[in-house]
Amino acid sequence: MIVVQTKQELDERLAEWRQHDERIALVPTMGNLHAGHASLVELAREYAEKVVVSIFVNPTQFGEDEDFAEYPRTLEHDTRCLKKSAADLIFAPNIETMYPLGLEDATSILVPRITENFCGASRPGHFNGVTSVVARLFALVQPDMAIFGQKDYQQQLVIRHMSLDLNLPVKIITGETMREDDGLAMSSRNQYLDDDERANAPVLYQVLSGVAEELQRGRQNHEELESKSVKALSDAGFSVEYFSIRRAQNLQIPDRDCDELVVLAAANLGNARLIDNVVVTV
Repeated sequence: MIVVQTKQELDERLAEWRQHDERIALVPTMGNLHAGHASLVELAREYAEKVVVSIFVNPTQFGEDEDFAEYPRTLEHDTRCLKKSAADLIFAPNIETMYPLGLEDATSILVPRITENFCGASRPGHFNGVTSVVARLFALVQPDMAIFGQKDYQQQLVIRHMSLDLNLPVKIITGETMREDDGLAMSSRNQYLDDDERANAPVLYQVLSGVAEELQRGRQNHEELESKSVKALSDAGFSVEYFSIRRAQNLQIPDRDCDELVVLAAANLGNARLIDNVVVTV
């Protein structure tokens, strides 16, 4: 496995692979990798002969009061982790490579409607940054497929929308959420939790799972389930940003005929913003 940082280095390696008609999968990350990322790399290997992992902490998807400056940059650690995985290449560009005209003059891609609620409402401009940087990665790597995690459920839907609408020749594949033994979804931001908060954090998944079980048993009063869940999380010490039951396909409000739902939530616990979801077939 090799690490490249410039477009020229990347182009040279990709050209060599394409000469041999090898399929290329991209796993976009912001680094600070954990077992959840490793699972996406392994999934990518099932679809492609070569796997590129990008590591880039993207400034345009962070708000003014968010943790861009503090977000861990751990390239040496990430490289060691990926040497044990199915990755073939790490693409670790700098800001100038990703935004050659500068951040102020950078082209932005806006996906309407699906970005307006949930994480889009609480983090204005976040998804513009996500779609813009993912489009840039797609243009640089030109992968046959790209792998995203289900934990960021709204994000993978937004990227699917963008790719379909722009006719991008990239297959979007979603990998299941990887969890700690107690159910907490793996996330780079879990390290912000202190010991007491870490012990309490799995309550989020427990509440989500409880709602999923109620839905599978035929409960249809979604507003009541949502309200009770917000109270349960608040009583457990969470500051709830949203908790909602929506159509899995597009995050719209479901009707009684909808047979695939997603229960999704975001909540703050101490300094950590936790997001999670459970997909339910009813």
